[in-house]
Amino acid sequence: MNLDFAFLNGQVLADYVWAGLQFSLALTAIAALGGLVLGTLLALARLSSHKLLSNAAAAYINTMRSVPLIMVILWFFLLIPLLIGQPLGAERSAVITFTLFEAAYFAEIMRAGIQSVPVGQPQAGYAMGLTYSQTMRFVVLPQALRNMLPVLLTQTIILFQDTSLVYVIGAYDLLKGFETAGRNFNRPMETYLVAAAVYFVICFGLSYAVRRLQKNIAIIR
Repeated sequence: MNLDFAFLNGQVLADYVWAGLQFSLALTAIAALGGLVLGTLLALARLSSHKLLSNAAAAYINTMRSVPLIMVILWFFLLIPLLIGQPLGAERSAVITFTLFEAAYFAEIMRAGIQSVPVGQPQAGYAMGLTYSQTMRFVVLPQALRNMLPVLLTQTIILFQDTSLVYVIGAYDLLKGFETAGRNFNRPMETYLVAAAVYFVICFGLSYAVRRLQKNIAIIR
């Protein structure tokens, strides 16, 4: 096998890869933040004493977690435009899909985090005259977020890896950038190998940072 990586210079990376990396990072950030907000609401709904609200949240979470992400991506990209009468576009479809999909996973993480807070904490909030929403906002959720921060960040790293799946609907992500460069220079093997290396470096570096953070949080406790 005759591999030649010489063509992958700075100009090629800037022309083909940089835009894809920006989209992958932006998609990860938007989906993580949106998924965290929606996931927190779903977690609170699932823990609610109202059966209808709890069952609806549980149905959403279980459905999303039971379907492969690539199927959800194709659903939104192909079926939603038929319902609304206009195309969403690959990038917008990817953002909506990932936000709604990741919300189900973040919801379970947040639910576990909320349940990890000792019962005495919310009871103390109620004893001080706080309402349920105030107790959740000022007492329970800050502790739950601290408890679940390493897991949330790990799920965000997985989310970054999963962004490569938007390739199937034509969105120009990091993998698409490398694939385009490889096709134009007739060096697909080299570009896929470099793409794998880039994903590894980014994800390994972030995983290492999460492990360090987890140790620091453990020391504080």
